[in-house]
Amino acid sequence: MKADKIFYNGLVTTMDPSKREATAVATLGGKIIKVGSDKEVMELAEASTQKIDLHKKRVVPGLIDSHIHVIRGGLNYNMELRWDGLESLADALRMLKEQARVTPAPQWVRVVGGFTAHQFREKRLPTLEEINEASPDTPVFILHLYDRALLNRAALKVCGFDKDTPNPPGGMIEKDSKGNPTGMLLAKPNALILYATLAKGPKLPLEYQINSTQHFMRELNRLGVTSVIDAGGGFQNYPEDYEVIDKLAKEDKLTLRIAYNLFTQKPKEELADFKRWSEMLKPGEGTDMYHHNGAGEMLVFSAADFEDFREPRPDLAANMEEDLEKVVRLLIEKRWPFRMHATYNETIERALNVFEKVNKDTAFNGIHWFFDHAETINQKNIDRVKALGGGIAIQHRMAYQGEYFVERYGRDVVRNTPPVKDMLKTGLPVGGGTDATRVASYNPWVSLYWLTTGKTLGGMVMYPEERLLEREEALKVWTLSNTWFSNEEGKKGMIKEGMFADLTVLSDDFFKIDAEEIKNITSLMTVVNGKIVHGDDDFKTLAPVLPPAMPDWSPVRTFGGYQAKRFMVHPTEVKSCCPQHEMPKLRRNSIEEAVFDWGLGCSCWAF
Repeated sequence: MKADKIFYNGLVTTMDPSKREATAVATLGGKIIKVGSDKEVMELAEASTQKIDLHKKRVVPGLIDSHIHVIRGGLNYNMELRWDGLESLADALRMLKEQARVTPAPQWVRVVGGFTAHQFREKRLPTLEEINEASPDTPVFILHLYDRALLNRAALKVCGFDKDTPNPPGGMIEKDSKGNPTGMLLAKPNALILYATLAKGPKLPLEYQINSTQHFMRELNRLGVTSVIDAGGGFQNYPEDYEVIDKLAKEDKLTLRIAYNLFTQKPKEELADFKRWSEMLKPGEGTDMYHHNGAGEMLVFSAADFEDFREPRPDLAANMEEDLEKVVRLLIEKRWPFRMHATYNETIERALNVFEKVNKDTAFNGIHWFFDHAETINQKNIDRVKALGGGIAIQHRMAYQGEYFVERYGRDVVRNTPPVKDMLKTGLPVGGGTDATRVASYNPWVSLYWLTTGKTLGGMVMYPEERLLEREEALKVWTLSNTWFSNEEGKKGMIKEGMFADLTVLSDDFFKIDAEEIKNITSLMTVVNGKIVHGDDDFKTLAPVLPPAMPDWSPVRTFGGYQAKRFMVHPTEVKSCCPQHEMPKLRRNSIEEAVFDWGLGCSCWAF
């Protein structure tokens, strides 16, 4: 057996306990066929074998995100201005103004999650006045976590918000002393008002949605992600809203492995949804690149709590147990795996009562089921999850919301939120994810930073040293451990003979880099199913070229996605004013910063 590709001269962390380190990997037809020393692996080379020198870079298994909304996110990615990773609100407003200038009517400028006010040096959100000044005519919608959305006057007008618009259940339209909407929409605590407003905006045509999804997948590849589990989402019905991803899968154009869960769409119609879907699909149906993964994360609306830590914990409806039991009984009967959104221990307690009741009549018996989030779960309920054969998928939402959690519940409580160490000690399957794109960013390295440092993006230390994960332990949560959540154990998550050829070559050595730099790691080369799907620096010419982002005014063309640190501006304000941006002139600290502005037609760099 000869290799079609050999990657050599690397520092390979395999996550395989039987062979933890290597320098070379050989692949054939989408599978790994040899892992070992350069000499051992080169024995599988022939004239046609592609040999790739890794230049002593760290190589790890491809990262797996066990909770992301990639299918929905892909449809909109090209329309969204990303503030993920920005360190300055001044930069954010500058980007907003530039994007508003080029966005044609009737399109909006949308900043949809992925950031927190605490990541900015200014430690605040933009004011409504600043948003209106940056974009007086083009509608602007800015979503901050699950707590609020900021709209400019143009957006209020096109959405039809006026004096007579009533507050929806669970939401509030802030109004001034004269009764006019200010542009602030608040979740109280239900985020439906935020998402319903976002849904009023124009959509991309099918051709552009396909291009947008390809760009979003490539962006995840750029960060080392090779597999995801899609958690469905509101306003994402099956099969209507899966046309784009189905088409890409059939045409072999996916650059991520995708396992998808189905998310019920209408209150009081949940059982009907799952009855219909269970007649259409079987768990695991599909391919190794794209397959069905079961139910959730929304099982029934009455069981959904909300993680807006600026608001008190919601008390769930009295009919939660009755609603949930009907759906879970159906899923167990059909042998469907399932996942359930649950932020608070109180929600988990009530859900477990239902699960245990169903299990007495119809045994779960090895079905992979799990809670998502579980920030405040206690040890008693961790043990109950373990006894029922379940798992917990955690996300880095606390890195974005930790300050708000402390304001409400205190520093003593946040020390153990979520109790990842206790979950691991109990022996539960524990998987890492992002919950992107509408709350936290899709960048997995922010999660790995959070797990190993215990810090928010605002710099607040939440966890004591003993609650932190070692770097290899955290990487396992993002690779090998995540295979349980898609029923793919033994297929991926390790660099090992017989496994899928999914791996990533890192820009910096995760095991040696300064802790504060972990969140800035990217991939220099990402391999999925034996194919190079992303390349940078020395490996750039090895990856296929992606067509430009569509439409031509897409923020992705100008700004990309996650804002890499090397492109960030570190401003020192001076007295004179830049005529391009009509804001205090900024002194640039590197040629990269100057080129970034120059490309936008800004003359700040020249002074």
